[in-house]
Amino acid sequence: MAPGHMIPTIAMAKLFASRGIKTTIISTPQNVAAFSKTIERSKASGFEIGVLLLKFPSVEVGLPEGCECGHMVETLEELQKFLKATSLLDQQLEKLLEEHQPNCLVADNCFPWTTDLAAKFGIPRLVFHGINFISLCISQHLIKMDFSTLLKSDSEPLVIPDLPDEIKLAGTQIPNFLKQETELRKFLESTAETERRSYGVVVNSFYELEPLYADHYRKFLGIKAWHIGPTFLCNKDTYASLDEHECLKWLNSKTPNSVVYVSFGSVIKFDDAQLLEIALGLEASGQQFIWVVKKEKSDEENKEDWLPEGFENRVEGRGLVIRGWAPQVPILEHQAVGGFVTHCGWNSVIEAVSAGVPMATWPAFSDQFYNEKLVTQILGIGIGVGVQKWERFGGEKVGKRNIEKVVTQIMVGEKAEEMRSRAKRLGEMARKSVEEGGSSYKDLNALIQELGLHSTAPN
Repeated sequence: MAPGHMIPTIAMAKLFASRGIKTTIISTPQNVAAFSKTIERSKASGFEIGVLLLKFPSVEVGLPEGCECGHMVETLEELQKFLKATSLLDQQLEKLLEEHQPNCLVADNCFPWTTDLAAKFGIPRLVFHGINFISLCISQHLIKMDFSTLLKSDSEPLVIPDLPDEIKLAGTQIPNFLKQETELRKFLESTAETERRSYGVVVNSFYELEPLYADHYRKFLGIKAWHIGPTFLCNKDTYASLDEHECLKWLNSKTPNSVVYVSFGSVIKFDDAQLLEIALGLEASGQQFIWVVKKEKSDEENKEDWLPEGFENRVEGRGLVIRGWAPQVPILEHQAVGGFVTHCGWNSVIEAVSAGVPMATWPAFSDQFYNEKLVTQILGIGIGVGVQKWERFGGEKVGKRNIEKVVTQIMVGEKAEEMRSRAKRLGEMARKSVEEGGSSYKDLNALIQELGLHSTAPN
């Protein structure tokens, strides 16, 4: 129950429904309200997608009423309460399974208890993470390491064992709660264990992007998995109505590959000092840009301290600041966009890969440092801004000179062109993977067949 999990989950539901399979999404009132329009559009297109509600016990665990989504959680203490609340959904879900008798349960990795619940009803439980194979592999290896090995990483980089490539993580890129006996570590141990014990894992990736890690996960770690991504590519009709958005009109006036897009997802919140450095770095780079900031426009009397004085006047025509929400997929796919400054959330990365756009990587927490390794080290389609610290609440500061440097590096010069060329080739592979006969298309069909569900799609 976080935006980065819900977006691909809804797309996955649509994928199952597109094969003629009755699909039901189970969520909570606040979250359903956020995606109800998407579901209504899907139903209007002829997809059979239902919605069932669970009451989220936020107040019972000491959270504010209506705190039902991960991006609303702002401290470690609140996160632990939030995870506690998710574990209290079991009895409600059990009643729904009893009443509706589904053939299969696909549950987010943050609900490890659903593996045993599905077994109680004699149905397979599939795990959905919303991440890729390399992150799944690294996570499984990390959780098996003892504390002494993990603590050594504080003084020298840790090489993740047995992987197809030499992946090194600095100690600061590994969360501290993994290095000692904590509630969060116990929770992750539980999710990793039920992942291995479940029927299998559904992965929002495509085989051609990370073949060695798809094979490693299935063969070396011995976990059944099906790649069905990029899932968002099934949502093309969702973006058709956004052609008139102000930023897309603005982009229409720009030349190909001339604009850098800057956005850090729905969860990461930078303080005013960091936003100021981003503004100064973008201005100094001389590049055209679209920058999405999760702040509302201030009244004219209230000075916006996070923006340098006169900034928007100075960059008028060259830069566009969007406060709040922006249509990310159409922006990335616009021919004018030639680079992306990203936090490396997997949805953002796979959207950029599919659009053929190179990245400046600025990870903060979760799987983001692993995604950075894939983008910069393995695929060669990005350059890191240099952050080294895993930080769920806050994040390591990056100065304006560093920002200016990486923005320039992904936008202009021979290296930028090489990265863009590689990214474009990967984008073509991504689109082909979900078309009839593609690797993800065939893997979804294989999954449906193995589950004994009736599909209307050709193999």
